[in-house]
Amino acid sequence: MNIKKYIEFAEELLNSLAEGKHVQGALYRDEITGRITFKAYNCKPRIRLKDRIVRYLEHGWVKESPQRIKVYESIPKEIGTARMMGVLDREVKEAKDALIEREIIDFV
Repeated sequence: MNIKKYIEFAEELLNSLAEGKHVQGALYRDEITGRITFKAYNCKPRIRLKDRIVRYLEHGWVKESPQRIKVYESIPKEIGTARMMGVLDREVKEAKDALIEREIIDFV
């Protein structure tokens, strides 16, 4: 037994589907006509601001986003644990200095 149902939707939806886009929405039965209707959600795309580089470090970087300060370090294992700890201390001190410089420049 095969059942055929007709779904009513806007022409913009058909154009989006023809372009290969995914469309999110609600599928419901219209109270007046009794037909199954698809209504697409009117979602605005997220606008993500790029992070601003505060300073490049020897083995990473310090970046600033609207909500956070990000510090990234990537140190090779071959240098050994003792030298790694020294590099981390030096890089963290340099990152702190970069943040202090940024604060001074922003307020002057």
